Amino acid sequence: MKALVLAGGTGTRLRPITHTAAKQLVPVANKPVLFYGIESIVAAGITEIGVVVGGTADEIRAALGDGSAFGARVTYLPQEAPLGLAHAVLVARDWLADDDFVMYLGDNFVVGGITDVVEEFRRERPDAGILLTKVADPSVFGVAELGPDGSVVRLEEKPPAPRSDLALVGVYLFTPAVHEAVAACVPSARGELEITDAVQWLVDSGHEVRATTITGYWKDTGNADDMLEVNRIVLESVEPGVEGQVDEASEIVGRVRIGPGARIVRSRIVGPTVIGAGTVVTDSHIGAFTSIADGCRISGSEVEFSIVLQGSRIEDAGRVEGSLIGRSVHVSGAVRAPRAHRFVLGDHSRIRIAF
Repeated sequence: MKALVLAGGTGTRLRPITHTAAKQLVPVANKPVLFYGIESIVAAGITEIGVVVGGTADEIRAALGDGSAFGARVTYLPQEAPLGLAHAVLVARDWLADDDFVMYLGDNFVVGGITDVVEEFRRERPDAGILLTKVADPSVFGVAELGPDGSVVRLEEKPPAPRSDLALVGVYLFTPAVHEAVAACVPSARGELEITDAVQWLVDSGHEVRATTITGYWKDTGNADDMLEVNRIVLESVEPGVEGQVDEASEIVGRVRIGPGARIVRSRIVGPTVIGAGTVVTDSHIGAFTSIADGCRISGSEVEFSIVLQGSRIEDAGRVEGSLIGRSVHVSGAVRAPRAHRFVLGDHSRIRIAF
């Protein structure tokens, strides 16, 4: 069995972070989201992995290499444009050959991994398997309607009037039967070849499509709020450890992991929190559910429930919370009067100001 990992999306909902970085490589607890998916696939016993890449291919290649660091062998499959999940299957057709495969969206996060569903698929081998979970707003996802016996009746992509609250999780399992279904797809109103249309074709053609409703945690890490929530979930199980230096005037509370070369000076760190290698925290408070990447500088500030990416500085900034701060960002305090705000913001930025 093979795995097809999709890592070619542009990440429009995470702009401006994704103007300069692949969305699949935005870190959660200081590890790229994509790595969690690759690790789940390998844990399920799948080591042949095809990664569909687009405009951020060089970044993805640099991060994953040949896959040996994960105990896998990675093959890169270029996609000229993000033309839909079913199009990604078309791109990978020759590499997939006639093998069964799991398709995994590289920006999705499934707590507990996929080992159980992969083992069941291998054992029972239906033509296709989909994972579902109940969501509050199904209109922004692919949605499945099930019959009274639990069979798959209908799938729709982002329907304005959803027929159920069961959203498709970004993990699909297929036999080679899906290739005929994908070949029958036509572009949707979005101009994409939708995997929901391919699965619907299998249902309508009498193929066996099984649905598994998961009760564990799942997130499509498509926006900043989702990233922060996943970061919180992962940090709940962080293994504490101090490899850097903590001076006598500082206090460490709860599960805190401090990377090598990091220094904590006259500061209070409350877990669960991770502090990256080489980061220096001075005269500051780092609150729970915060991930600070390598090489950052935090001084005279409070940071809580946030993700701070590599090489950023936060200086005399008061309290920062619920924030996703990109690479090499500089956040600093300003004089209070006259009351004004000064910004240098990238395209498609979003900012909230409290009065």
